Amino acid sequence: MASSYTMNIVDNIHVSAPAGSVPTTTLPLTYFDIPWFHSAPMQSLFFYEYLHPTSHFMQTTLPIFKHSLSLTLQHFFPLAAKLMCPPPPLKPYILYTDGDSVPLIIAESTADVNHLKANYPRDIKLLHPFVSQLPPSTITSDGIRVLPIMAFKVTVFPNTGICIGMAHNHVAADGSAFMHFVRSWSSVCKSKGDLTFLDDVSRRPFHNRDAIKDPAGCNDVALKGYWHWVSSWRENLGPTKEMSVDRVRATFVLTRDQILKLKQWLGIQCKNNSNNFEELQISAFVVTCSIMWICMIKSQENELGANSYDVDDKFYYFLFAVDCRGRIEFPLPVTYFGNCLAPGIIRAKKGELMGVNGIVAAAKAIAKKVKEMEIGALKEVEKGPSNLEEMFRSGHQYHVGISGSPKLRLYDMDYGWGRPIKIEFIHIDDGGSLSLAESRDEPGGMEVSLVLRENQMDAFTAAFAESLKVF
Repeated sequence: MASSYTMNIVDNIHVSAPAGSVPTTTLPLTYFDIPWFHSAPMQSLFFYEYLHPTSHFMQTTLPIFKHSLSLTLQHFFPLAAKLMCPPPPLKPYILYTDGDSVPLIIAESTADVNHLKANYPRDIKLLHPFVSQLPPSTITSDGIRVLPIMAFKVTVFPNTGICIGMAHNHVAADGSAFMHFVRSWSSVCKSKGDLTFLDDVSRRPFHNRDAIKDPAGCNDVALKGYWHWVSSWRENLGPTKEMSVDRVRATFVLTRDQILKLKQWLGIQCKNNSNNFEELQISAFVVTCSIMWICMIKSQENELGANSYDVDDKFYYFLFAVDCRGRIEFPLPVTYFGNCLAPGIIRAKKGELMGVNGIVAAAKAIAKKVKEMEIGALKEVEKGPSNLEEMFRSGHQYHVGISGSPKLRLYDMDYGWGRPIKIEFIHIDDGGSLSLAESRDEPGGMEVSLVLRENQMDAFTAAFAESLKVF
């Protein structure tokens, strides 16, 4: 059903760290950062209840909101900096200079917040007006491409709510690093500018890139990919691809009780089907990913229908990212700011996943990969390019990726208006990816958002409901 509402831009400003608080700084990029040049910006929406008119926000809330952002940026300065992308054979880097700023758009809308934040399927275009967009890149006189790193758009729904739209370039920060920034900013905002949260050195971001070691020569491989990207970037400046008109977004919730029952059931099934089950941990993450992967495959097979001629030994792939900060030979502090992710890639045959014990096969495969990466994450980084190439060659309908983690505690981000009432990740709109977060409503629950074609979403919903009947 089409929604009718107004959207007005109230203000367009820039926020920078306090003048003179951060010296001119250059940060090199590592092999954890460079591969993300191929990625679209990370875009998220945080919805909050806000029972005040727009005038109250502009006069009372916005000054504190801007001031707290400014104070926080002096510690998280790379997000206000620029990505410098020189041509080959030079290396890319982050450059911060005094006065660098972050764009912040303030808007007002009459849209129905209850509809925007709903879990039921809605057209993906419904949320796009509230999404922040990064400014366009520029080119210096000496041929260096300059990319902005972060931008915000805050939409006020008078007497109802607020939506904070966030966008950032993944090259500068992974989810853990970016949410470290958001958590720090929201804490400073809630305390009306009190920096006590960041007075503790252990809570401040760690920017030393020399801590990243490269025993396997991963940086050389990453740079070759970057040089190809920066040399051909003009070819990628064509019209933005239109999303399919029938794509919808929905959120599925697993309660704590459902997850516990799933873990117990899977534990029994895995023990009956493997002598090595005691070595694997069937966690809430494994349980959630397993059921979502199987439901995605079933919805895809339903859509292909009679046109599907795949044999049972056709491989399906599942991709998740693992935080390497404590899982590599040179452990990094949890506050390391940048990217530090390894790709966990699982493949399993269609016959195994579509069989009667499909969810068991999925759980065993995911749990095994999680266990392997607890001590061997760097090996997965080394093998990442070739493994990802194999996965992408299989075709988009044969691989599923999941982003986010309940460990990020997204629903703890309180700016002083209470916890978020809904969080959405817009960068999954191209389909094939799921976003995972802890449940807002109860500890131990999970919520997963995804985007599919409308008929495929119907099939996914049916498969999800059917899966829960087993318990």
